[in-house]
Amino acid sequence: MKSVTLFIILVVIYFSSNSCKINKNNPKELESGKNTKVEIQGEKFLINGKPTFEGRIWNGVSVEGLLPNSRMVQGIFDDLNPETVTRWNYPDGKWSAKRNNDEFVAAMSDWHNYGLLAFTINMQGGSPMGYGNKNWYNSAYYEDGKLRKDYMQRLDNILKKADQLGMVPILGLFYFGQDQNLKDEAAVIAATDNAIEWLSEKGYKNVIIEVGNESNNRAYDHSILKQDRIHELILRIKDKAPYLFVSTSFNGNTLPTEKVVEVADFILVHGNGIENSERITEMVKQIRAMDSYSPKPIVFNEDDHFDFEKDQNNYINATLNYASWGFFDYRMEGEDFDEGFQSIPVNWEISSDRKLAFFKKTRQIFIK
Repeated sequence: MKSVTLFIILVVIYFSSNSCKINKNNPKELESGKNTKVEIQGEKFLINGKPTFEGRIWNGVSVEGLLPNSRMVQGIFDDLNPETVTRWNYPDGKWSAKRNNDEFVAAMSDWHNYGLLAFTINMQGGSPMGYGNKNWYNSAYYEDGKLRKDYMQRLDNILKKADQLGMVPILGLFYFGQDQNLKDEAAVIAATDNAIEWLSEKGYKNVIIEVGNESNNRAYDHSILKQDRIHELILRIKDKAPYLFVSTSFNGNTLPTEKVVEVADFILVHGNGIENSERITEMVKQIRAMDSYSPKPIVFNEDDHFDFEKDQNNYINATLNYASWGFFDYRMEGEDFDEGFQSIPVNWEISSDRKLAFFKKTRQIFIK
């Protein structure tokens, strides 16, 4: 009798343990213990099953389902070129990738308290001077596409905090100022696969993907990252990780290709170069009128225009036309350390009048 009882116990343990195994190929079965899950329904973003800012009306229009965001691409930045790394020294000390990452994570709660739900982070950063690229070397990938462990640890620190707060990182995989550091197209594909596999293993459900920053930028070296072929990587990611929402962005004041609009889960555009905010309205209407468009979110995740105190600006026009908008702030000539969220070194706090104006406008639109 004892042996029969023992056998039954062992059978129960076996089936219980196997029923709890995670199928990494199916996010529906992920049991990662994560707090935040992002979804898309039509033109709306949902977090944990509910539209963002559920029921919120601002200036007579619904902002439910929008995703206000900011370009914070340097959260895992480092410079692997010893000849240029001293450019990024802090006013009070040497450059430190750890300090940069720690201060980023520490500031996230404050951003979220103002209503910021999303931010763009990039595996290859962005220009550490705001605009322009020279010989610095910032990439989470080795030349063959393998992942650098120190970069991925810094990224994990950020994604973990975002998951705890209920935020949605827009994770960029490639940047035109650094893609040349991948030796060939095979390395680009390997880098893509490795990054997506890493995300799958971590089990994050709050991350959406921007394959390339500005895929029609002429500075890209690898053709698979350019506008005529970038859809290949979008489809590759969707095939390997169908639970991820994937897109790619384009230069300021330009529209995505019909193919990208067709295959992307959401549409990413940039507002740089747009001096008349009516053009924001026009771009949104043109995207929705494209033959390949079906209802899906439209997101500006980079725009270096401000005027937040005015009755009309790029942020307001995007919002009134039911498109999410993203703040791009860099340190301009003559400005000090407290300015800008992209220029290295970064003060990740809400440390300037321009930053504060953006966050106040975000709170006004989405909270009160």
